[in-house]
Amino acid sequence: MYDTMIGVDLAKRVFHLHVASMTGHVRDRKKLTPLQFRRYMADAPNCVVVFEACGSAHYWARQMMELGHEARIIPAQYVKPFVKRHKNDRNDAEAIVVAAQRPEMHFTTVKSEQQQARAVVFRARERLVNQRTELVNALRSTLYEYGHTFPVGFGHVKRIAELLEAPECDLPALVVTECQDLLAQIAEKTDRITAKDKLIKQLAKESAVARRLQTMPGVGPMTALAVEAFAPDMEQFSCGRDFAAWLGLVPLQKSTGGKSRLGKLSKMGQVDIRRLLIIGAMSRIIGRARHTIPDDSWLGRKVAMKPKMLVGISLANKMARQIWAMLTKNEDYRDPALVGAA
Repeated sequence: MYDTMIGVDLAKRVFHLHVASMTGHVRDRKKLTPLQFRRYMADAPNCVVVFEACGSAHYWARQMMELGHEARIIPAQYVKPFVKRHKNDRNDAEAIVVAAQRPEMHFTTVKSEQQQARAVVFRARERLVNQRTELVNALRSTLYEYGHTFPVGFGHVKRIAELLEAPECDLPALVVTECQDLLAQIAEKTDRITAKDKLIKQLAKESAVARRLQTMPGVGPMTALAVEAFAPDMEQFSCGRDFAAWLGLVPLQKSTGGKSRLGKLSKMGQVDIRRLLIIGAMSRIIGRARHTIPDDSWLGRKVAMKPKMLVGISLANKMARQIWAMLTKNEDYRDPALVGAA
């Protein structure tokens, strides 16, 4: 369909282009500004444009698709083996084309503006949580210098506030003032996190995909939004196990000589979805929820025999495969025990 492939090494001010035929013969090399690149591609015949996954890659891929080109995004770790001796933008652009022309190469799905917007909201909340954690740790370390120790966690902030407000507080007035300032910043971050939570719940209500995902036990608005924002099109995966492997919820393989060796969790996939799935899985096997697990079910037998964390990761893997099935078949969650009984 196309006879030309262009590899683009993106940057803030200068783009390097490697123009080649579909068989790999070099036709041109260019160094353009973003404005010049847009004009060049507007005048160029329809072709395949390949970007390395990085900042603004999805934006430029959408721009190329609007101009009638076929846009592809290739993960950076798949490009690196094809870079020649010296690492520079010119060689990077060439390596992008060489890697993209491999028939077995995997590409990243181009995200829509809505997907990226939801990802921005998710990342904003994560950033606020990290900032609040930093403030809480600063408060705890300050009090530790004066002999007051408090456990790790946001839940103990009230105890710290009670200490500072107590009449018998033995801290210097200057330290009390600084600690109260930290408490005020923590309260401000908490209010903003609460606002983000409300926004995420509203976004999850507006999305049919997020509503479907929340029919699964252990999947809430946060997990549903993360799957919608960060996961690629499920049609890219031939089965649910491939999606679980993409998330890093499978053992790391170090097999050789026909002998299979499986190690610890690979953690090679999408961090946010994997973390939330494990948290959701643990919520089903600890606390009051564990009393609702039938003893003769798969989960009940696992909980009785294995450590809870191991069971949680196994359940997260199972949840990932079920999410793949739900999204590919456009079906809500169905309890396997009830389906088997029927």
